[in-house]
Amino acid sequence: MHFTIKKSHLVDALSHVNKAVSAKNAISILTGIKFEISNDGLTLTGSDSDISIQIFIPSVLNEDEIVQIFEPGKIVLPKYTFEIIKKLPNDEIEFKIVDHLTVLIKSGSSEFRLIGFEAEEYPELPQIDQKDIFTIQGKLLKTMIIQTIFAVSTKESRPILTGVLWNLNGQNLKFVATDSHRLAIRESTVENPMGLSFNNVVIPGKSLNELSKILDDHQVPVEVIVTDHQLFVKIDNLVFFSRLLDGTYPDISRIIPEKGKTKIRVQTKEILDAIERVALIAKDAKNNIVKLTTLDNQLLEISSNSLETGKANEQILAKELTGEPIKISFNAKYTIDALKTIDSQEIDIEFTGALSPFVIKPVDHDRMLHLILPIRTY
Repeated sequence: MHFTIKKSHLVDALSHVNKAVSAKNAISILTGIKFEISNDGLTLTGSDSDISIQIFIPSVLNEDEIVQIFEPGKIVLPKYTFEIIKKLPNDEIEFKIVDHLTVLIKSGSSEFRLIGFEAEEYPELPQIDQKDIFTIQGKLLKTMIIQTIFAVSTKESRPILTGVLWNLNGQNLKFVATDSHRLAIRESTVENPMGLSFNNVVIPGKSLNELSKILDDHQVPVEVIVTDHQLFVKIDNLVFFSRLLDGTYPDISRIIPEKGKTKIRVQTKEILDAIERVALIAKDAKNNIVKLTTLDNQLLEISSNSLETGKANEQILAKELTGEPIKISFNAKYTIDALKTIDSQEIDIEFTGALSPFVIKPVDHDRMLHLILPIRTY
């Protein structure tokens, strides 16, 4: 193996691949990054068994030579190679195998000799069937992940709840996440020319968190493939792989109230800011409790009370307030997490009682829903 490559392109690619590599792994070779140089360019692969990321850097990009290839070959180099590459002085970096598993890395006056692993021992990534593909804009996929992933469970007692449920029906893609105390749902329209459909596909929250870091905020089409055991996401020359969680996701349709007895319409930022301020008193109290009470003249009172820190209350004016009076206690963090993901200026909050889950929806579309369980305080 012998090639030179432009530092900026290599650093950018390694920053993504490195996300899938763990410094500690029962399979020692998975603590490294696979470098494979061919006549077409450089392929980088990182994996921790659950997540795998592979990027191809072409030898020529937009008529600019990125990789100069002298001898094809492959090797697995340690994870910390990325830190070395970032600090090298020149924009051109040379890689050369000089003694079986020893790689010489040169850039300007800097020279490193790293001992790697045998590339043949690196696990092969699954092959992708290019037929079963649906397409979604990268920015939209990132948004859908961010608007649901916060609600996954962090407890391994129910492993299926540590992931986000994906269902595809025609052109409707639906994400669901819950930790049994709160629920987040986000739907969107995707390009599905093959008419694919699936349900009970549950992707680990950890995987989606890493995927969201890779996806940028541009409207770039992303190809998605779901198999029985794997999720594949292709973004230009990058392919992201994730295992799926085993098990059946709970039926959440039964816990969503059909119609509330009290409905409040309010500005999203106004109620978010008020809860955040009042929660400063509640943050040290058990369950981070904040109370919401409806008053006369469409006023809402948001309050908290802690024996250790004191009391706080605010009043805000609702745009609309209809139905029965309500006084309800809830976890401030859960509600703040939900409100922060809503990109609409106004929301509707629907209550069915002080001890029943309440629903938060954006006013300007019906593709998102948040449900939060109240806390009994009396």
